[in-house]
Amino acid sequence: MTSAQKMEIASQLERLGVDIIEAGFPIASPDDFKAVSLISRHIKKSAICGLARCIKADIEAAYQSTRKAKHPRIHLFLATSKIHLKYKFRKPEEEILDLAKESVKLTRNLCDDVEFSPEDATRSEREFLFRVIEEAINQGASTINVPDTTGYSYPQEIHGLITDILTHVPNINKATISIHCHDDLGMAVANSLSGVLAGARQVHCTINGIGERAGNASLEEIVMAIKTRSDVFRGLYTGIRTTNIVGLSRLVSSSTGFVVPPNKAIVGKNAFRHESGIHQDAILKQRTTYEIMDPHDVGIVESQIVLGKHSGRHALSKRLRDLGFELDEAKINEIFRKFKALADKKKEVFDDDLVALIEEEARQSSKVYELVAVRVTTGTDITPQATVRMKFKKKIHEVSSSGDGPVDACYKAVDKITGIKAELQDYRIEAVTKGKDALGEVGIKLKAKGKVVTARGSSTDIIEASVRAYINALNKIESL
Repeated sequence: MTSAQKMEIASQLERLGVDIIEAGFPIASPDDFKAVSLISRHIKKSAICGLARCIKADIEAAYQSTRKAKHPRIHLFLATSKIHLKYKFRKPEEEILDLAKESVKLTRNLCDDVEFSPEDATRSEREFLFRVIEEAINQGASTINVPDTTGYSYPQEIHGLITDILTHVPNINKATISIHCHDDLGMAVANSLSGVLAGARQVHCTINGIGERAGNASLEEIVMAIKTRSDVFRGLYTGIRTTNIVGLSRLVSSSTGFVVPPNKAIVGKNAFRHESGIHQDAILKQRTTYEIMDPHDVGIVESQIVLGKHSGRHALSKRLRDLGFELDEAKINEIFRKFKALADKKKEVFDDDLVALIEEEARQSSKVYELVAVRVTTGTDITPQATVRMKFKKKIHEVSSSGDGPVDACYKAVDKITGIKAELQDYRIEAVTKGKDALGEVGIKLKAKGKVVTARGSSTDIIEASVRAYINALNKIESL
């Protein structure tokens, strides 16, 4: 993100009620330095943190970029696992320990609020990890962050690690324990919450769970888990204004270009949408049967009943009433049958689809001719052929015909069945609903038997919609 985008998001994070905003890695680039400086000058409620390695230039950059903040913080990190010491630093443990002590001491002389992270803590030797943490606190670190840098750990292991730190680091009572988890094995949120249950009182997290590789722990999931399961997280809370969560999620998605998966917990499009008929029926009776959170709490106006092929009659009836249609049971049953047929062709049936179905049913209420099936063969190098099957005078009639195009071929087949010579005076197509599987509507003006009528037909198949419009027009003519 650019510094301007970061500033916009920082403002919204402050509005959300975030305690500390780690605004960037100032040494990384001029724009990152600019972003941290800009945010430091403008944000007044949240603490502003700059990230730094245990390198003097990093610490100086973090200090310079955060010094105008009302509540400045510098976050130091230094790897402590054997694999990092051997392959990244190529330094012995004692040298790393001295580097941690010197860096925290230097930072504490510049900034009152120092956070220290022993990077890759979950893969570090416990005894060495405890020594590094103890020395960091001795030199002035007031927050000790425990990172699962590679997303390698699991909840019980995290719980045990935090417990061991509380037990074996003599001066741990002088610092707040924090937890920082990555999602490489899909356990970042579970690990973070396990850390909280063990005694961590700060959680590193991100909106939408964005972050390095598979991402970091998701803020919205952690916050709502603590709020929803207050029976488990007794006495614990966050200051997050949860009704702002969804709005900020969308802003971050827009700024980063990372699309939120529809099945993402809390903020995904489907998080409060119900399609299964069993779920819909229960939700309409009592929301809490299938919802453990109130959608209002995260900034969603209301749950959505998604009408699709798994939906039941109860959900359809409720939606029709909401749209203003009071139908008797026989009509509901007929519309439900047509709705199911349409839902087999579409992922989701929208309100406009339902209105079109109602209108289609009304158009066919006094039908002489009824479409049973239509089949078309067409292409750029063949003459279009159509076979139409219709119900007429209690019999099924099937006729084939060719034409200038597939619609013309269908209309000629219908004419053969009805024996009516009709003149098509106008023909229009429009999409009734959105999406590639949109319900299309065809409107026509037809002259026959000295009468001129207009009629419409709808279907996800535009050829079928064309035939339905033509037959609806002929039924109108017969009824006049």
